Amino acid sequence: MRGILGIAARRFHRSVPLPDLIERLSAHARSLRAELVAKVLPYWFDTAQDPRHGGFLLADDLGGRRVATDKQIVSQARMVWGFSHAHRKGFSDARRSYLTAATRGYHFLLDRFLDRDRAGYVWKTDRAGRVLDDRKFIYAQAFAIFALVEYHRASGDRAAIDSAMDLYRALHTHCRDAVHGGWVEHFTRDWQPILDPSTGREVEVPGLKSGNTHVHVMEALTELYEVTRDPGVEAALEEALQINARHFHPPEAALSRLHRHADWSEVGGRERGVLSYGHNVEFAWLMIRAERILGRAPSWDHFHGHLEHALRRGFDHRRGGLYARGVGDRPADQTDKIWWVQAEMLAALSEGLAHRPDRAYAEALDKLIRFVRRYQADPIDGIWLDTVTAAGRPKATGKAHNWKANYHDLRAVVKFIELFHPPSGGRGSLAS
Repeated sequence: MRGILGIAARRFHRSVPLPDLIERLSAHARSLRAELVAKVLPYWFDTAQDPRHGGFLLADDLGGRRVATDKQIVSQARMVWGFSHAHRKGFSDARRSYLTAATRGYHFLLDRFLDRDRAGYVWKTDRAGRVLDDRKFIYAQAFAIFALVEYHRASGDRAAIDSAMDLYRALHTHCRDAVHGGWVEHFTRDWQPILDPSTGREVEVPGLKSGNTHVHVMEALTELYEVTRDPGVEAALEEALQINARHFHPPEAALSRLHRHADWSEVGGRERGVLSYGHNVEFAWLMIRAERILGRAPSWDHFHGHLEHALRRGFDHRRGGLYARGVGDRPADQTDKIWWVQAEMLAALSEGLAHRPDRAYAEALDKLIRFVRRYQADPIDGIWLDTVTAAGRPKATGKAHNWKANYHDLRAVVKFIELFHPPSGGRGSLAS
């Protein structure tokens, strides 16, 4: 495999002036890496750790620090993943050990969120780790698996992968829909299904199946299978891949769906036809990742179909950035630019360029990065704001909260850097 600069020289048509554009992307990658080292990762290390109780306190806004009153399993798990990933990618130094931060978060998960009697992880605790909400949502369990696997990779701790397998087995026992396939998403502490949507929407809709949850189940199973090569995990991953590719993110991207009923029938009403560009492109590159780990030939036509639909209907080609939502094949009608949506488009465009160097992809990637760095990232610490308008005006100015940790943007930026600015003498890990 070779870096993208080598690909440019070899595969781009001479009449298209792309080498200069690729060099600009390489400059972005160098600059983003420097920001990770000097600003972004130190921000999370210095501000998010709870030195008194363990775990992480996430309550920061562009207007100043807030007081975190609780801790939620998704953000806690994402922080463990993020610090583990940072250490595994070589960002720890003498001043800040990201593995130490990950270890503290890992122990807080096991000590305060893990239900040792019934298996699974509860939804929310107070700052000290006392349970506030003991429900179990499979979306959150997927992130617990994701974090445990990455912590194992970073630390070599076998107990972490054993815990991940224990959780996988609990989900297989309690959550899999044996009639229709897929997974039921919401449960009480003792694994009784919650199917009434009026019970509250902490994450997705009780009684429905969501593409959001099923994509992250696929993501978690991909990483668990790569490490364990367990046949049961392999079968579950195959099922998750098939479900996502058929019911939520089919090859014709305009037919994507946010939710379906338990039997996979359509959800009507105002939601009919609504799709999320961020979820579509996130699925697309995670699909490629899952297929590679399974040893399959990647479904590139499916991937490019979703990326090109997002560029055609959801991308701001004048200012840069990906809009939030649209309906079918119509232009986007929710044009806010949300941090995680930009991150997933960054990751998907990087994947797309690695496979098929393309001027449209390169231009969109350059515009997206320029938009984020000019309008969405806090220049002081490099942290992306939650949401800005299409024109870049701040709308939701959170920097750290229960849904915003060092996950989407860290993952995407590291992926981009490894392609466009590999270590000296190394090779871009995404180029083919």
